[in-house]
Amino acid sequence: MGKNKLARFRENETFALLHQPAFADLFRGDFELKGRWHRDFFGNENPIVLELGCGRGEYTVEMARLFPDKNFIGIDVKGARLWRGAKAATEEGRRNVAFVRTRIEVITSLFAPGEVSEIWITFPDPQPSRARKRLCSPMFLNRYAKILAPQGVVHLKTDSRMLHEYAKAVLAASGVAPLQSAADLYAEGVDAVLSIKTAYEEIFISEGYPITYLKFLLPQGKALVEPEGFTYSGGVPKARTRQSRQVAILRTGRFCA
Repeated sequence: MGKNKLARFRENETFALLHQPAFADLFRGDFELKGRWHRDFFGNENPIVLELGCGRGEYTVEMARLFPDKNFIGIDVKGARLWRGAKAATEEGRRNVAFVRTRIEVITSLFAPGEVSEIWITFPDPQPSRARKRLCSPMFLNRYAKILAPQGVVHLKTDSRMLHEYAKAVLAASGVAPLQSAADLYAEGVDAVLSIKTAYEEIFISEGYPITYLKFLLPQGKALVEPEGFTYSGGVPKARTRQSRQVAILRTGRFCA
């Protein structure tokens, strides 16, 4: 393990806004702030917005800047990634930002029913061969539904056309119509929130790949199901490959974990 990563792990321990509960504890029981995020951490009743698989937390921090009347929580399993977002939010004195280092599988141990108002899934691993691992699979979406408030919106922003089409197929199989769907987001015009770009996104755009977007509601009291016979004939963006990723990192000078 590199010295920089070890230094980041040590500094992570100093960030009051970064929570690192043991996975085993969340697997067996609930996090201490579950149901009490508003009162005990943020000290207000403003809506809570999650960024899942937040990486370096670009979306989390930038949305907190744009919307001081909302609370934002980024979740990722990689501490070296979270360090950047946690450090930026700490140095800026952001009172409406938190990060949690854990796996998305235990999200219902972190939040009570209705505690979350909105969810963003930004550039997750498309998991080409493992549908259940996709953050927009029915397994995950049904867990999100348990913590979302009524009319709570889910946003999926990705360079993976396969993941975009898969998410639409999941919704269709469950009788859910998306609120908004874009196969090439920036060709259609975007608002301030959608124009936020992660480090990965900038790499994918530079490689010439369109960014897709999906906005939808999850049904209350109805489980989503896997679409039958879903197939996708397109390829995985070359920026997903190790060689292209390393070239992009060297070209941009930016760290992408």
